[in-house]
Amino acid sequence: MSFGFVRVAAAVPRIKVADCEYNAANIINIIRKAEAKGIQIIVFPELSITAYTCGDLFHQEALLKGAEAQLSNILESTKDTSLFAVLGMPVYSDNQLFNCGVAIQGGKILGVVPKTYLPGYNEFYEERWFATGQKASSDTVFLCGQQVPFGSDLLFEADPDSRVCLGIEICEDLWAPISPSSYQAVSGATVLLNLSASNDIVGKCIYRRELARNQSAKCIAAYIYSSSGIDESTTDVVFGGHALICENGEIIAESERFIRDEQLIYTEIDVERLVNDRFKNTVFMEGPERKKFRKIVFKLNELKDVESGNIARYINPHPFVPSDESVRNERCREIFAIQTAGLAKRLEHTGTKHAVIGISGGLDSTLALLVTAKTFDLLDFSRKNIIAITMPGFGTTDETYKNAHKLMESLNVSIREINIKEACLQHFRDIGHDVDVHDVTYENVQARERTQILMDVANKVGGLVIGTGDLSEMALGWSTYNGDHMSMYSVNCGIPKTLVRYLVKWAVDNVADKSTAEVLRRILETPITPELLPPGKGGKINQKTEEIIGPYELHDFFLYHMVRYGAPPKKILFLASYAFRDKYSKDTIKKWLKVFYKRFFSQQFKRSCIPDGPKVGTISLSPRGDWRMPSDAESRLWIRELEG
Repeated sequence: MSFGFVRVAAAVPRIKVADCEYNAANIINIIRKAEAKGIQIIVFPELSITAYTCGDLFHQEALLKGAEAQLSNILESTKDTSLFAVLGMPVYSDNQLFNCGVAIQGGKILGVVPKTYLPGYNEFYEERWFATGQKASSDTVFLCGQQVPFGSDLLFEADPDSRVCLGIEICEDLWAPISPSSYQAVSGATVLLNLSASNDIVGKCIYRRELARNQSAKCIAAYIYSSSGIDESTTDVVFGGHALICENGEIIAESERFIRDEQLIYTEIDVERLVNDRFKNTVFMEGPERKKFRKIVFKLNELKDVESGNIARYINPHPFVPSDESVRNERCREIFAIQTAGLAKRLEHTGTKHAVIGISGGLDSTLALLVTAKTFDLLDFSRKNIIAITMPGFGTTDETYKNAHKLMESLNVSIREINIKEACLQHFRDIGHDVDVHDVTYENVQARERTQILMDVANKVGGLVIGTGDLSEMALGWSTYNGDHMSMYSVNCGIPKTLVRYLVKWAVDNVADKSTAEVLRRILETPITPELLPPGKGGKINQKTEEIIGPYELHDFFLYHMVRYGAPPKKILFLASYAFRDKYSKDTIKKWLKVFYKRFFSQQFKRSCIPDGPKVGTISLSPRGDWRMPSDAESRLWIRELEG
């Protein structure tokens, strides 16, 4: 099972200018290496059989015949291979010479695509030798003894998976305001191939990288780009051999420039993910006016080594958390700004200058209090208008109790302590519940008592109750209905648990003074717990959330791939097993994945009536926005796939 993955590559071969035989030998060698690696699709640079910098030699019959002869050689030498390859060469047709990409597979030419946009400025003068593909009058060309499809209206569709559809453009085509690949994408191409000969000047690689990355994002496609290397003529310019593989706005593989050897970069692209994004994006098909394309079918062999874990693609075990520290810090800064902007608007709109928030000494309430304090600073409100309430109960430990008090003190907010034990005991008597039975009733009475206190204090001071629950808890329904499930504005609702920890870490260095930073570090070391059961021996925390419902890093991984990309259960299991291969067994991951599905489906009724709060990332479970799901949907199909 390939799970929608396709192994693609961009090659930069060693060449000699105008030495077609030498160039063909290197192309053949790379194709054979790629075949051995299970690569299914490969693209070579522009005019790779002749070299790009031949100049007026393109008008020489010897060069043109030599290129065709060596294409025949490549076809014969690779007829026992199965990968789809695109090579660059000049092709004569209709009294004109075209700069073309030639698609081959198994010793046959599948089609020839001419370049559409020819640069004739600065160091480029392609119009001197080539005609634009728009001037072609024939839809076939005779090449290497084969009559083959010819034109810029060709797409290549895989059999048996038609979702794998290839479009080809050449170098300058990407620089055009509306690239040929844009038309190819809206007509079904999910994988865009670019044969290029882009020379290197200072800063150009950055612009080139952004062009390819952004085109993959705009087209919701994979973009495979290969450019000529250091062996091109250096008469006036130098080429660095820049190769890129992008997927929907992300660069997932890139070559090193100016390497004095051949290069072959490859990875897997996820076509299932691209298709899912396209049909969810309702404006995708409202792009450029669709053109008519001829579709040529080619055989795509299934990747047989993916399920065994032989993949080149990096699977991030923490998809909500950028691995690069500078990117992560900028992400945290932006999220914090979104949270404070959302709360500031709500306070201004309601005309209140007071906020009420319950402080447990845990991560979520800590982040919510930090956001609230910063918001009050922005609005020039006194922090004393923040009523921070700690509400010790049956499960409160000295550790969290001290953390809560020190945090409130360091932020200079108004501190209140209301012990809920007596109120809960009275409620147990009222409803006839045995205090020694530590079941869901025992736990939820405490949660609802705390929420009642917050709501009533907010009414008394004319303030808003600030919610502390996060995205991961919402996904799992890990909250008490009409207890901590409820607030008047929920600042953490768009943030997964794995990212909450990094936001608090970021706050240590960016928004906290010395005393606050000290207590934040202690909070970061405290296990995640609802503290609704009595402490264990020595007053230690007895109830650890992740021992009950599973590791949050797994649940956040499941949530991301299910909601963001609609990935099916077996694929999520495979991805998680690969990403966490050194930490959890496959059976352990499957166990918690079943828990995730059962809770995600059964707890939708809580998400159907959650408070307002800001969306901060690509995933939100707000019933008013991103996630609209019936509360009584069955999880049977998802669980059955895991058990099958």
